[in-house]
Amino acid sequence: MSKNRYPRFLGFLPLLGTLLLSGCNMTLLDPKGQVGLDERNLIITATLLMLLVVVPVIAMTFAFAWKYRASNKDAVYAPKWSHSTKVEIAVWAVPVLIIIALGYVTYKSTLALDPYRPLESDVKPITIEVVSMDWKWLFIYPEQGIATVNKLVFPANTPVNFRITSDTVMNSFFIPGLGGQIYAMAGMQTKLHLIANQNAEFDGISANYSGAGFTGMKFKAIATSQADFDAWVSDVKKAPKQLEKAEYEALSKPSQNNPVELYSSFTPNLFQTIIDKYEGMNPGKPMHHEKNEKEVAGMEGMDMSSHSAAGAEE
Repeated sequence: MSKNRYPRFLGFLPLLGTLLLSGCNMTLLDPKGQVGLDERNLIITATLLMLLVVVPVIAMTFAFAWKYRASNKDAVYAPKWSHSTKVEIAVWAVPVLIIIALGYVTYKSTLALDPYRPLESDVKPITIEVVSMDWKWLFIYPEQGIATVNKLVFPANTPVNFRITSDTVMNSFFIPGLGGQIYAMAGMQTKLHLIANQNAEFDGISANYSGAGFTGMKFKAIATSQADFDAWVSDVKKAPKQLEKAEYEALSKPSQNNPVELYSSFTPNLFQTIIDKYEGMNPGKPMHHEKNEKEVAGMEGMDMSSHSAAGAEE
């Protein structure tokens, strides 16, 4: 019987894959922000703890296969073997200890890396409001009075407090080089706190599929010195565009691969206005079911016999 033989070049496919991966930038494992560093350390710690089980199991699999091979006449043959206290202790105690360690690490890191938790720093944080749109990112600087599209600039070594929402479908705001990602949802506000430990340029992306222009929904996040940031703000304040109501309505229309845009000013309270525009999220604004209840209450004092007669005639 002839055996099927595969082309020899198939044996080089794993090597080819390794060469291709060598050009990848492992951003998550080489972050430039404290939050990203803490998250990287958590990934490594959890992986090493799990390898304490995985590596010995793999090693013992090969060891047992070799020791109890058919040609080894010295191996003990015990067909009636059924119990070993030492094996039971190892099988149960080691995983339990690892789970306890993982649980402790997870508990501490979950509290420490809570995206809503402000970062501890002696430097005053900067607030940036983020709006997810089709298919671009709007950044509003309430303290500086400027706004940008697909360009995010902030001072390094300064905590950045992000307030995030969406003026379209749900999306996900993510700067891999700084760590942490969080969803942007219409009518809601989420928060994220990040910091860059050095001057650098980072790639920002949408981490949630949101339609045809999803792949082009990218931006540059640039951490600069405080002096360069102040100079950049001054330059943006000289930009001819102003993000007024009409300009925002035009900007909110779907567009793909949107270029960077700078606005020297914006409509006051624009971020909250975007949140409040979605029914049911505006405090004090009645929802449909509340309106219906008021209509029903108003009709209770009316002469229902005339309505019944009219309905009968129809």
